[in-house]
Amino acid sequence: MLAPIAWRTPPRHYGPWELVTSLLTEALVAKGVDVTLFATLDSITSGTLAGVVPAPYEEDPRIDAKVWEYRHLAHLFERAGEFDLIHNQADFPAHAFANLVKTAMVTTIHGFSSDRILPMYRPFQDRVHYVAISDADRHPDLHYAATIHHGIRLEEFPFDAEGGDNLLFFGRIHPDKGAAEAIAVARAAGRGLDIYGIIHDQGYFDRSVAPHLGDMVRYHGPVGGDARARALGSARALLHLVNFAEPFGLSVVEAMACGTPVIATPRGSMPELIAPGVTGFLVDSTAQAVAAVERAGSLDRANIRRAAAERFSAERMAEDYLALYRTILGRA
Repeated sequence: MLAPIAWRTPPRHYGPWELVTSLLTEALVAKGVDVTLFATLDSITSGTLAGVVPAPYEEDPRIDAKVWEYRHLAHLFERAGEFDLIHNQADFPAHAFANLVKTAMVTTIHGFSSDRILPMYRPFQDRVHYVAISDADRHPDLHYAATIHHGIRLEEFPFDAEGGDNLLFFGRIHPDKGAAEAIAVARAAGRGLDIYGIIHDQGYFDRSVAPHLGDMVRYHGPVGGDARARALGSARALLHLVNFAEPFGLSVVEAMACGTPVIATPRGSMPELIAPGVTGFLVDSTAQAVAAVERAGSLDRANIRRAAAERFSAERMAEDYLALYRTILGRA
């Protein structure tokens, strides 16, 4: 299992690719699969950790991202013959080595960012088995082996039957993620808004978020562990008013696991994840979002939890990947 090296696996706070890599690794190990995780040396796994990168490059300025990424890749591919299959979670650089080894290879595409990356995907699509994280994120020029939605550890997101009065924004502070839209909806609805996430665009934060902070709109920074679960479970609704085609959205299924409905724009994977009127609402305007905030209190939070448990568990994700591995390797 090849993890990215931007953050530790699993991440301390932010790091969605590393988080999914850890969730899948641990679920596969629990099912008896022998998994070697290639990740930063401070990573934690119940499998076998293999690493040469001293620390994540986003956390340690002494780590040159390009230098250590290729050292990381070389470490894995020098050992490729030891494994039945290489599962690449670290984007296209690994494809540069794909034709140099015989080991079967899977790449999970954690969001197709731009057509500019096609030159490192299209030529390798008959060698590497591509997995999309949502049907919406499939690129028309590529062949895919499967679409496999992410899964989460449900036990880490306890059900909150009551929720709360305030609204929630959870994600990177960036125009794509819709923090400004969430603030506008909260103000129009007359409700408090709690904002969690790393500041990915300081200028946007300074212009569109900071001027509104006060008693009703609060920014808490990134959060993990139990505090993350409490934040997700204690809200009336999660506002996910994204301005781009969201490939998946872990916070969406994490909120639903806690029983919290999600109000989202119908972009990218959102129609695949949200059942309108059951687990949340899909909206096209501020007015529709405000109306959805009022309706959110009428949704059955236990039903939302059940829907998330049925569709988005780490165990289900692992079973889907195991089925793909067996198909690729020709095993029963």
